[in-house]
Amino acid sequence: MVLTISGIMLMFFGLVVSIVFWIPSIFDRNKIREVMGKRYPLVYVVYIANGPMLFLFGLLLVIWPKV
Repeated sequence: MVLTISGIMLMFFGLVVSIVFWIPSIFDRNKIREVMGKRYPLVYVVYIANGPMLFLFGLLLVIWPKV
């Protein structure tokens, strides 16, 4: 039960991060590109770690106890 609830929370947070990242009015990529310069690709690494990966780990936790 705890794993399922944790998985649902991780899926929710991963989905929220993914949605926020792709809405231009919330996440201004041009401004961040100016600030970070050559290190801008790190933004995508952080996004993948906190968006889709959280969602996948949450999905794994939801499915895993039933296997």
